[in-house]
Amino acid sequence: MANKVAKIPVIDLSGENQEQVAKELVEAAIEHGFIYIKNTGKDIPADAVHGAFDMGRKIFKAPLEEKQACAIQKNNRGWSAMQYETLDPSTQRVGDFKEAFNFGEFINGKADQPMPPTIAPHESQINDFRELCYNLCLKINTLLGIGLQVTPPDFFKNAHVRERGASGTILRFLYYPPHTDTPDANREEDVRAGAHSDYGSMTLLFRLKGQAGLEILTQDGKTWAPVPVVPPGTENDPSPPILLNIGDLLSYWTNGLLRSTVHRVVFPGPGKTSVAGETDTEPRYSIAFFCHPVGTTLLEPVPSERVRNHEGDAQAKQGNPYAERKVLTADEHLHMRLKASYLQLYKDKE
Repeated sequence: MANKVAKIPVIDLSGENQEQVAKELVEAAIEHGFIYIKNTGKDIPADAVHGAFDMGRKIFKAPLEEKQACAIQKNNRGWSAMQYETLDPSTQRVGDFKEAFNFGEFINGKADQPMPPTIAPHESQINDFRELCYNLCLKINTLLGIGLQVTPPDFFKNAHVRERGASGTILRFLYYPPHTDTPDANREEDVRAGAHSDYGSMTLLFRLKGQAGLEILTQDGKTWAPVPVVPPGTENDPSPPILLNIGDLLSYWTNGLLRSTVHRVVFPGPGKTSVAGETDTEPRYSIAFFCHPVGTTLLEPVPSERVRNHEGDAQAKQGNPYAERKVLTADEHLHMRLKASYLQLYKDKE
């Protein structure tokens, strides 16, 4: 069922009153789970975003044999072919109509995984963009700690710093073909990316103007609302806003206080709400930075009075599914989710 376009707040992280910015960020994470981060180039320059999209085009135009030699592994790094991933296996008749290439951590500026020869000369550019995303996530984690009055306020940031160990953080390039190039797809039933919530702490999503498809599930659990690439008030910014969404891990970590919102990518068509100026007649490219804590981090409830109060309120009203649980590590949480999404990969490796 289609709905009007999503109403998502736009937040400028560069505001002088950082405590107020932190408060607004937390309230948006609780209410919506998705937040537009105004991108004026202070944290991630427009040239870096444009260059990253150019890199994405090079990756997916690389010869098939180069991509196949970098096929995705259980460490969640590498190339996944069209329809290889199934994000909503309970309802999808076929896999997602997309390709993806995942980059894990770089060591001393070098990718710790096979690279297609076509893009190997651009390794440093990929690493540089990954660093910009990583630093922005550290900044956002700090603000969330301040807004939730966590003790200490850098609790979240400290859990994500690479000096503490390796993590499941991934920089992902995505390619969705236009509907004219997917004759086997049923635009009414099939999806470009199945309904899902993200696995990690948070995701930074970069999109291009005019490219349609992303929808979020509204709080009634029944209707889908398209998410404009350029919301009102950002039309003249150097780049479209970065779309931040809270992941399952951060929701789990905060006893469900912060919202992890289900979303999908569809073929726009009849009966679906459209966004003015957006279409699926051209290829859709996007870039996602999936931020995860250090893998050994224990996902115990964070030391925040607001988190504790939320737990009590939920138990009093209807029971809180996060109140009694096994304490997982960040890696355990991630691998549990990956196994459900890459059924073919795990079946092939058994």
